Amino acid sequence: MADDMSIESYLAAGGVLTSPSNTPPRYRAELMKIMAIFVDSELAGTAGFAEMINAGPGVRDRMAAAQIVLEKTANANRVLELMGEFGANTERYVSHHPWTTRLPRDADIGQQRSDHDMRLSVFNYPLHGWADAVVMNLLMGLAAAVQLEELSHVSYQPLAEVFRTIAPIEDTHTELADKGLALLSEHDDRAALQHSVNYWWPRVAASFGDESSQKFEGLKAMGLRKTSNAAQKTRWQDEASAALKKHGLKPAQ
Repeated sequence: MADDMSIESYLAAGGVLTSPSNTPPRYRAELMKIMAIFVDSELAGTAGFAEMINAGPGVRDRMAAAQIVLEKTANANRVLELMGEFGANTERYVSHHPWTTRLPRDADIGQQRSDHDMRLSVFNYPLHGWADAVVMNLLMGLAAAVQLEELSHVSYQPLAEVFRTIAPIEDTHTELADKGLALLSEHDDRAALQHSVNYWWPRVAASFGDESSQKFEGLKAMGLRKTSNAAQKTRWQDEASAALKKHGLKPAQ
């Protein structure tokens, strides 16, 4: 960074930061929010999915579910360690929040966050059995791929590198969900699977946030965002629709 260049101008020009010590206050706050949303969503998601392990119809299904829980927890820890460098109490963090807390199945909170933590709203809803969990994991996995691609380019270089490590691991979880849905669509009631799609589709869509958010330009100037919520959501809709079509299913109307 040139001596006469402000950090704000440096970031707006595409510069990157590498240490907590040179992050300005607003940047630090937004960066911590990004990290907390990811960590909280991973931990809340795994807490719910862990309860589905023994619901798997076969040993291989249960092994796949256990693998997903283990690896998502490890992914959360990767980001939590970076939060620790900014002063977060990582030891207290995991035990402080009620990760298994869920709303009633018929609740509809839109994009509203939990009172307990920063998890995406989709992780406030309960899973109803194995097939429902597979559908949710496929749809959310495809959403996570879009979101992680965006996060892999954040201007805080250590975090961008962690997200680039995490992305292919999360992709394998989506592939497992896709294979699971392929088996279910051959043998299970397709109407029931479509019902799960109809339930989860709008809830996963809400994870992309407000399409008219006024914060985007500010985050873009800090190098923390590149693509709008609306563009990310549209990409997910296209990719998720194609994935469902393979299994004789369609997006919710």
